[in-house]
Amino acid sequence: MAEPSKPYGLIAEFDNTTDVLHAAEKVRDAGFRRWDVFTPFPIHGMDRAMGLKNSKVGWFAFLGGATGYTTGMLMIWWMNAVDYPILVGGKPMFSPFGAFPPSYELTILFGAFGAVFGMLFLNRLPRLHHPLLKHRRFAQVTHDKFYIVIETSDPKYSPDATRKLLEAAGARHIELVEE
Repeated sequence: MAEPSKPYGLIAEFDNTTDVLHAAEKVRDAGFRRWDVFTPFPIHGMDRAMGLKNSKVGWFAFLGGATGYTTGMLMIWWMNAVDYPILVGGKPMFSPFGAFPPSYELTILFGAFGAVFGMLFLNRLPRLHHPLLKHRRFAQVTHDKFYIVIETSDPKYSPDATRKLLEAAGARHIELVEE
């Protein structure tokens, strides 16, 4: 016997950018946390309408860059001053000026890795399956439709109250998406 499908969330369809922008403000004001807006193109002001803060990816990139710079300096210091010291013309065993180019390159490399892996971590990727991808109406998001999806895992989610909120926000079509 097949297992019953677990509900993922409510998907609400909107016709234009103005409607979905105002609906996003209403969902934000209602206090929902686990929801998203899907559009065929970026909409100016949507971040503010959703109440999104600055991304944390920059911190991952900064930490990666700082780690890369420190790794480069320590690596050159270890190689020149401790592991294989070569005395040439009375010069110092370690100079930060000579160690700067490899440290700079490692700063860029580790910063890029920090940004990529931080983005993957924050977006909970890789996710091999998403319930919205098998929903037939959701395929229109790449053409001319705008959607708001409120997940059932949201603490404020209530099937009837959430549906009423989306209807009041001007949704043209509302459906339950299952896992």
